[in-house]
Amino acid sequence: MKDYHINIFYSEEDEGYIADIPNLKFCSAFGETPAEALRELEIAKQTWLETARSQGKSIPQPTYRPIIYQLKIAS
Repeated sequence: MKDYHINIFYSEEDEGYIADIPNLKFCSAFGETPAEALRELEIAKQTWLETARSQGKSIPQPTYRPIIYQLKIAS
């Protein structure tokens, strides 16, 4: 099974790193380092999925792929 794509980026405004999962609406986390943001996001992901299941909401399949991975390189 594929897992969800994760974005991690530095936020000047927040003075730290933000990690998010585009397929899971509003699922994001903050950390002072990329590793900390990723650890926090794993917790947020589990909470997001558990909440969706308990409320009977549909869970999206991991389909998001950044455009860079969708382009074919011309040879």
